Order: sequence, then structure tokens, then C-alpha cells
Amino acid sequence: MTYTTTTTAVRGGLLAAAALLLATAAPAQATSQESARGDWLFVTLTTGDTRSSGTRGTLLLCDPPQGHGRAAEACAQLETAGGDIGAVPTREVYCPMIYAPVTAHARGEWQGRPVEYEETFSSMCVLGARTGAVFALDG
Repeated sequence: MTYTTTTTAVRGGLLAAAALLLATAAPAQATSQESARGDWLFVTLTTGDTRSSGTRGTLLLCDPPQGHGRAAEACAQLETAGGDIGAVPTREVYCPMIYAPVTAHARGEWQGRPVEYEETFSSMCVLGARTGAVFALDG
């Protein structure tokens, strides 16, 4: 699911729909603890500055990994970091010194805990080095 908008109402509606989808997707024989646990994040990227920005996003589901171009890799990295995007292992890369700001935002649930993350990076290269595959929306 990919979209382009700057309104938070659409984002909130999509989060509510995702939560409803996760609540109804559990198998009938699952225990209440299993059906309560759902690792998912709605991740968005906003490129540019506040005057001219574009936002796109997708729902990342991790049990099983889906909804994201690199879902398996992103879920594995999040599992290693205990669901903390800021703790995802960083990669050593050399990024060009071109300022092209991008804001990463994630909201969801990991192992029963709410997740809220937002940070602005100087470029997509720096974003990828610090957050791994979590915000790799292009696959």
C-alpha cells in the first residue's frame, strides 16, 4: 500500500484499518496471547523540506513478513533490535555530502509495546545506513 499525502487523518485511518486487519487475521485456534501479539509498523518517508514535500508509506507486518519490499530483512533487523528502530545495527557506508533531507516516521506495535519513531536524516543514504531495511520502501 503506497500513498502520497501530507494529512495525518489519512495516516490515522490507515493505522486503524491495519489494526483491524491484524485483529481479524489471527487463526481461529490461536490463543488469546498469540492473537494479542502482532509486530507491525506503518512506516512513512517524507522527502524535501516543509515547503515542498512528498510522503509515501507502507504497512510492515512481521508475522509473517509482508507488505514491504524488504519485509523479511526489516523484520529480522527489528527482531535483533527488540523493535527499537534507533537500535538497528548501523552499516558503515560512505554517503555523498549532498543535502536532500528525508524524515522517517514509524508507528505501530512490537511485542505488545507501542512504537513511535521519527527522525530527519540529511539524505536517503544516511537513513539507510542508520535504519537498515526498515524504511527501504523501494525494495
